[in-house]
Amino acid sequence: MEAEIVLSYKNEREAEAVANAVSPDNFKVPQGLFIKTIHKGLNVLTNVKCDLRLQTFIATVDDLLSCASVAEKAFAVVKDLNM
Repeated sequence: MEAEIVLSYKNEREAEAVANAVSPDNFKVPQGLFIKTIHKGLNVLTNVKCDLRLQTFIATVDDLLSCASVAEKAFAVVKDLNM
């Protein structure tokens, strides 16, 4: 199973922050699972490859999207505080 997830943001700073938030340097994944996230301009690109169970693949994508959502909510809070 394989997925390419593209998340788009209003500015490059947010895209870079989300990419950094969802791809910690010390994160180890089980053998048979590959995840790579980069930011490119206004987009965050994540490739997920999974040779394991479907449940592992779904949980991995769900975790990724949940982490991105938390980062996006943090942006909203910071923006509200700065207004």
